[in-house]
Amino acid sequence: MISQLTGTVVSLGLNTIVIDVNGVGMQVHCAPNTTAALSLGSRATIITSLVVREDSLTLFGFANAEERDLWLLLQTVSGIGPKVALAFVAVLSPDEASRALAEGDIATLTKVPGIGKKGAERLVVELKDKVATAPIAAGPTREAWRPQVREALIGLGWSAREADKAVDTVANTLPNDHDGDVATILRKTLQTMVKGR
Repeated sequence: MISQLTGTVVSLGLNTIVIDVNGVGMQVHCAPNTTAALSLGSRATIITSLVVREDSLTLFGFANAEERDLWLLLQTVSGIGPKVALAFVAVLSPDEASRALAEGDIATLTKVPGIGKKGAERLVVELKDKVATAPIAAGPTREAWRPQVREALIGLGWSAREADKAVDTVANTLPNDHDGDVATILRKTLQTMVKGR
């Protein structure tokens, strides 16, 4: 299993990237929101999952482990393959998806291309009880800061995409034993966003 790649981004498309890992170009299929956060020539770390088929080996990439865990969980439902699951991750954040599945929010789930009403209902039936114990919803004390910081950034005038990108960037820099203090994390996130402008 290839679970992570770190290297230089040498090709960047809407849904795929090629990352040079010690001279080997690895093509990775990603959601557009993941590729939008990258730039050519930059060094990047991508969380990945390898899908093995009879005629292919395909790497799928994600901004963080929570997105990958959601993507894997979705595929436990009949009729949901890697590409539909990737579209799901592109449209809904892990927090939004967990909430929608737990609450049976069909309207939110059907925003995803390839998910109709019946498909959304099947997702809710099969995953409603799993999202509470799945990795994407675990650790409320560590991740409870995320929606608060995101909303604060949007309230300060940044777009949802900019806010999501900044929150993910800062989340990757936090130590595992951080206390989840919203004010401190917001300050770090604002510093990151100002530097990026």
